[in-house]
Amino acid sequence: MLYKLMRPTRLLLAATLLAPCTSAQNTQTLLATPTTVAWGYYSAHAKPALTVHSGDTVIMQTASTCGPPDRLESEGVKPSEIPAWLGPLYAGVPQSDRGPGGHILTGPVAIAEAQPGDILEVRVLKISLDTDFACNGFGAGRGFLPDDFPYGRTKIIPLDREKMTADFAPGITIPLHPFFGSMGIAPPESAGKWNSAPPWMHGGNMDNKELTAGSTIFYPVHAAGALFEAGDGHAGQGNGEVDITALETFLTGTFQFTVLKGEAAREHLLWPRAETPTAYISMGFSEDLKTATEMAIRNMITFLSEQNPDYPHLSRDDAYALISTACDVDITQLVDTKDGVHVICPKALFTGPKTASHP
Repeated sequence: MLYKLMRPTRLLLAATLLAPCTSAQNTQTLLATPTTVAWGYYSAHAKPALTVHSGDTVIMQTASTCGPPDRLESEGVKPSEIPAWLGPLYAGVPQSDRGPGGHILTGPVAIAEAQPGDILEVRVLKISLDTDFACNGFGAGRGFLPDDFPYGRTKIIPLDREKMTADFAPGITIPLHPFFGSMGIAPPESAGKWNSAPPWMHGGNMDNKELTAGSTIFYPVHAAGALFEAGDGHAGQGNGEVDITALETFLTGTFQFTVLKGEAAREHLLWPRAETPTAYISMGFSEDLKTATEMAIRNMITFLSEQNPDYPHLSRDDAYALISTACDVDITQLVDTKDGVHVICPKALFTGPKTASHP
């Protein structure tokens, strides 16, 4: 379910309930070091790399999935283009602390006020590209067509950070839209050390290319502190991410965290949802693509008929019809154990008056 909340009420309640903690909002920086990353997992028992308060902003440096410096050099990347901190990161995290997944995630960041039953609102304020290259690769037995490509291959792709383009091949230029493939919080405690690959109700490896700078993600909180992690930086991606990787690269993200409590979290989220400046987004994740699609559509029906904070609610019949006639049901990714589907409902569709409590 998505939450029911008029936005001014939500903001007023958040400010009122959390005033002692947000009167002086702070910005902190979290670099990627051996002691500030969670290598391949999300967990309710993970030790926070940093603790902040609701309303605070954190600038987070993240590693790519392209591998260690020696691998990058063997693939043709100049040593001068490889972040100097990457080698010490690989050298400093023992094998026993890695896995079960492969993503190097910066964090977790604990938000002191967050408790199970709350909603964590994460605003993606800024995303910066940190290198002039990206990688794309697939391996034997992986990707959506493993039998067609029973071998491994890596491609280094130059990036032009000024023009915000990738030089994929002669005559092929890709526009960039940087985003984090993995942004999530701790799953329920019973899940244990959750593999960083499959997305779930904690978010995580959602690989949703809509979640660029300017987007906001809402998460149901399952553990004290929420324990936010980010990584798997992408300079760009196509929906589906069919060969199992995107334009993998190094990103620094600026995130603002707000904990919604009390009335503001009365309708508990079961699955993350998101907003961009132009759209509402619902999501679904499952090993079965049909099930993931059903989840995403049902979540959008619930949002439109019960929980949209901006406009009067539709009937369930009209919500179903609006999705069919004007919203897009997209495959997010097909390669992360759990398939992802998201529904994008443009805000421009809503041309009538806003709700009485939302000027």
